[in-house]
Amino acid sequence: MRVLITGAAGFIGRQVLSELAIQHPQWTLIAADVRPVTLQGLQLNVETVQLDISRPGEVRECVADYRPQAILHLAAVVNPPAAMGEARLHAIEVGGTQALLEAALANGVEQLIVTSSGAAYGYCAQNPEWLDEDQPLAGDGQSAHVRHKREIEQLLAVARVRHPRLRQLVLRPCTILGRRIDSRVSELFDRRAVLGVKGHDSRFVFIWEQDVVNVIRQGLERGREGIFNLAGDGALSLRDIAGLLGKPYRSLPAAVLGTAWRLLKPLGLSRSGAEQLDFLCYRPLLANRRLKESFGYTPRYTSREAFLAYLQVRGIAPRG
Repeated sequence: MRVLITGAAGFIGRQVLSELAIQHPQWTLIAADVRPVTLQGLQLNVETVQLDISRPGEVRECVADYRPQAILHLAAVVNPPAAMGEARLHAIEVGGTQALLEAALANGVEQLIVTSSGAAYGYCAQNPEWLDEDQPLAGDGQSAHVRHKREIEQLLAVARVRHPRLRQLVLRPCTILGRRIDSRVSELFDRRAVLGVKGHDSRFVFIWEQDVVNVIRQGLERGREGIFNLAGDGALSLRDIAGLLGKPYRSLPAAVLGTAWRLLKPLGLSRSGAEQLDFLCYRPLLANRRLKESFGYTPRYTSREAFLAYLQVRGIAPRG
């Protein structure tokens, strides 16, 4: 089988590439990224290509040249630089997905795997406590990340109706923790005190990076399709997290935090702005029943165990 992997230089992409190369030496893996993908430590069945998915012409040419049976779309802008405007971000994330989808349909690709996000459900008060895959997507808040994930999922939903021969596997991970994670969530934990919003528990579900890799590998091996949340069992509140870190937990009024983030982001002192309020107040808690019962995969780590593993690889002894 020939598999095109976008975002192959990213932290999940690199691990998926390495695992597939070892487990399936008979496959040809096309590692694509806007950044150079180093072949050091990889098997001989890996080919690299530099690809800017925001350029539809490049995407069409890449898919037509390599003729993959499956496309694994991992490319995303996890931490956009301050200078990157929303139009550029939209061109990469939404435009790139649309270009890949169109190229897949034009070239007879059999399976498309897309890593979406639990953020597609939106950070809103109307969501139920636990979200399963049938919950309507409400990702239309302040965050460009949330809006883009919802728009991507709308593109995929239309394609499932019009082009059912293309098997889609859509994965909605919660917060991924691992050895090299760098996100606004980890930024919350690195401060001297863990900040929360008064009146909100701000509970998090986590999944360990290897569980994500395992689901992707099994999805390719079995030619699976469907929509699945990726999350460990259970959840941790910010107060729980503060206790494990041995740090004080401070809950502040929403107005105070919103004003602080609104001022700090333009100064480069925070990667998040006022949209962080919804992110903390209305955390989407992803139910994993379908993953376990229909897909047939039970995450090795619970949310708590994933967080403890995250502390261990960072050399932090858990408290409490």
